[in-house]
Amino acid sequence: MEPTTEVVTARPAPMLAAFIDRYVGYRMFGFAAAVHRGLPSRHMTFIVAVGPTIDVVEQTDPRQSPQDYRCVVSGLQASTALIAHNGHQEGVAVELTPLGCRTLFGMPAAALWDTSIEFADLAGPAGLELWERVQHAPTWPERFAACDRVLSALADPDRTVGPELTWAWRTMVRSRGGISVGPLAEEIGWSRQHLTRRFSREFGLSPKLAARITRFERTRRMLEHPPSFVTIAQVAAACGYYDQAHLDRDFAELAGTSPTRWLAEEIPSVQDSEGSAG
Repeated sequence: MEPTTEVVTARPAPMLAAFIDRYVGYRMFGFAAAVHRGLPSRHMTFIVAVGPTIDVVEQTDPRQSPQDYRCVVSGLQASTALIAHNGHQEGVAVELTPLGCRTLFGMPAAALWDTSIEFADLAGPAGLELWERVQHAPTWPERFAACDRVLSALADPDRTVGPELTWAWRTMVRSRGGISVGPLAEEIGWSRQHLTRRFSREFGLSPKLAARITRFERTRRMLEHPPSFVTIAQVAAACGYYDQAHLDRDFAELAGTSPTRWLAEEIPSVQDSEGSAG
């Protein structure tokens, strides 16, 4: 069978748009069985599997046991999870920013840092409802509508991240990881130390590490879809690394492998697909 990849994206309902960037529906089949790397990202992991479960064989935190998930939610991470698959993967990924963790789950994103959990164990009946609705929806628009319905009902607009930290997170993302802690703290009117403490307490990682992960994510996307004339060294320069060796070291620490090996081994995944409008 010829390997086939289908990716469709959609925006969430307006009340969810402040903290969910988009939904990504994916269907990949005909590939050889392999292990996929779940890489660090500025989004929390939130995936509803369709059909086969999500088989995490190595968690980002080695103290957490491997587990299968029907609908997995994870906090931010600075290392790689390993997910086994049989050549077929299908589901809906919810691109949830850590700003939405309080609104949806009633807790700071830091509470889920480096941790994966079955959504039903986190959200109760709503978690099971989401999985069941997505399973039985025959089309991508209906699956996205099911996500809107369940998550809108779960969201509490009175549970939000404070304005200073919301601004700091969004500014860091808009800068693509190019802003340092000093200017962020100065604009808010806090000391660097106070910003770092509050930021870490809310999101689970320091502003410096968040910027590093955001830069890494941009780098990964550029490596995945570069113009034919762009080299890894040019990507390194465009993304703010000192040189290619600096990029290689950062990639090895965050992804657990080199850029060239990752490009050679990784099949298409929901993380690196731009998708079509749904």
